[in-house]
Amino acid sequence: MAVPVAGCSSVGLAVMMTVMLMTLGTDNGAEACSCIPAHPQQHFCYSDVVIRAKISGEKIVSPNNMSSPLMKMVQYEIKLIKIFKGFDKVKDLQYVYTPLYSSLCGVKLDSNNKIQYLLSGHIRRDGKVNIGLCDFTEPWDNLSLTQRKNLNYRYQMGCDCKIAPCYTVPCASTADNECLWTDWVLDNSLSGEQARQHACIKRSDGSCAWYQGTPPPEADLLDPTDP
Repeated sequence: MAVPVAGCSSVGLAVMMTVMLMTLGTDNGAEACSCIPAHPQQHFCYSDVVIRAKISGEKIVSPNNMSSPLMKMVQYEIKLIKIFKGFDKVKDLQYVYTPLYSSLCGVKLDSNNKIQYLLSGHIRRDGKVNIGLCDFTEPWDNLSLTQRKNLNYRYQMGCDCKIAPCYTVPCASTADNECLWTDWVLDNSLSGEQARQHACIKRSDGSCAWYQGTPPPEADLLDPTDP
């Protein structure tokens, strides 16, 4: 789970980049797709569209009839099951697009119409939806029950909060509206307890805190009930 690299001042950047370059593949020796790790909530908040869908077909297309192989895209035909975000931006979503090569952050999905996916992506100027390795693309069955619930409401509740990843110790939160993401140092994983079981929620006093489901961290948590 990661977002495109756009600069980072963290002392753990070198470690993080090494991990991402090792885990995201290359094509024919090309430079790897580089992404900054992101909590599922950040993926949700940063994305234009978040959906649950099956992939029913795929084909390679060239945008605007451009012949360069680097410009080729995979057009995935989808069967839309549910929209979690983007109701006002996509009315009848039939296709999502991804770069042909993984070195350009293209993502490979199973198109046999059997696997349901959670897909997050961004809307291009032409209205088409792009997805990639730096987005949240995950088989639905791999998500925890808490993550599925959080997609309905809680992630949106926390979009005004900041999630600060901790790559090395010591590390500490620097603002009241910030949740410290410690999965990497505690579990050596970006899909640890906080990623799978928690959402960073804004409370009535303006501060933010991790929320697991039961019990809430404080009584004044905004609407802690299940969606």
